[in-house]
Amino acid sequence: MAGSKSGRCAEPAAAAATQQIEQTLSAFLEARLRHGGHLCVGLSGGRDSVVLLHALACLRSSGLACELSALHVHHGLSASANAWADFCTDFCRRLGVPLEIIRVDVPRVSREGLEAAARRLRHAVFAACPADWLALAHHRDDQAETVLFRLLRGAGVKGASGMLAERPQSGGARLIRPLLELPRSVIAGYGEAHSLAWIEDESNADLRYRRNHLRREVMPRIEQQFPGAAQALARAGGHFAEAALLLDELAQADRRAVVGEQGRIDLARFNALSAPRARNLLRSELLAAGFRAPEARWLDEALRQLATTGAGSETCVATADGELHVYRGELHVVRQRPVLAAGAIPWCGESELPWGVDRVSFRATVGEGIQRRLLASDPVYLRSRQGGERLQPDPRRPVRTLRKLLQEAGVPPWERSRLPLLWCGERLVWVGAIGSDASFVCPPGEQGLAVFWRASDGCWPPAASRCLAD
Repeated sequence: MAGSKSGRCAEPAAAAATQQIEQTLSAFLEARLRHGGHLCVGLSGGRDSVVLLHALACLRSSGLACELSALHVHHGLSASANAWADFCTDFCRRLGVPLEIIRVDVPRVSREGLEAAARRLRHAVFAACPADWLALAHHRDDQAETVLFRLLRGAGVKGASGMLAERPQSGGARLIRPLLELPRSVIAGYGEAHSLAWIEDESNADLRYRRNHLRREVMPRIEQQFPGAAQALARAGGHFAEAALLLDELAQADRRAVVGEQGRIDLARFNALSAPRARNLLRSELLAAGFRAPEARWLDEALRQLATTGAGSETCVATADGELHVYRGELHVVRQRPVLAAGAIPWCGESELPWGVDRVSFRATVGEGIQRRLLASDPVYLRSRQGGERLQPDPRRPVRTLRKLLQEAGVPPWERSRLPLLWCGERLVWVGAIGSDASFVCPPGEQGLAVFWRASDGCWPPAASRCLAD
């Protein structure tokens, strides 16, 4: 650690670094904080975040109009994690900045890896931050490393676009990176100018981590042969970001052109697109449905199968995040969902019963829904399809197999096994997406029971297949 004095150094280089940091922050925040607001800094305790918080605290003293606070995520992965939290507490106390410390439990063993798991949980904390703005201290060298790292992993245009200077978070503060245009040297100069202390994470020196190897071994050698490489890579990331925006706009335009009557992608129209545009649209659909970015070989295989699928055929291409189906000439992107619990779920008068990630609700009525007294003779319970069920939703038509009714209703095959079925003893009373059996319909004036199948997103029936009209 360096010393911990806050006085300003009069050396020209130090003064220049201070001026550059303060001017960059002032210009970046001027429009965003015009009407005040709450600005929170993600404080790891490392040099970059310490410099960012210190500079903002100085600007606040000289008139920056905002409420300033800090947030430290305690990952618990290092033996020094408690000491880091103590350092952040002391640093914020001396600056007069409120600090919140949030602990996360990072799984030591997971498919995504330790670094990715820690990053996911950290960003989940960031997304829940109640401030107006959450500032992170990434700089131009971080951006260059990110772009190069992703390119070496085979990223496409969107992946190679690097980090954004500003982006929204679902339900939380807007994430900003006000130092993203500045090189590491300026931030280091500011830290030295103010004799700031910071934490050195010992894992940053571990070259077994590819990101560390890139930073410590690869980038310096590239800079030797190509001076200004970091700046060029960061600039390339901006070009990639602009190209990614254009590809998103193209995907939206193509989506509108290939939407069918039911609001989903029409297979024939989709297959008429050129391969690059079809691949771009399909990638956009998967990302919008919450999938991770698909690998190029998966996209190529999906396009190959879709190109040879007839309008009356069914196709399924699976990923770890879900499946891509073709049903009745339309594309359905289906997210992976938990397996339904086996066996029956008894109903004993509750207003709701769980059904996987969804809910089945019950509401007392008069003259509509299911006739209540007919449910009193036998146990009432929910159960998924077993096969061979029969139902008579229309009293003017005969009893029919549930399989036939689901086909006529256009319920996709992969959804049929997830439908909630309400039974009274051995009699099938109600089926999600179909309705009640005619023999149980409540007549006028009688006590009834309305049953609703509600998805976790509030839609009925559940929107498991992403519709282009969403």
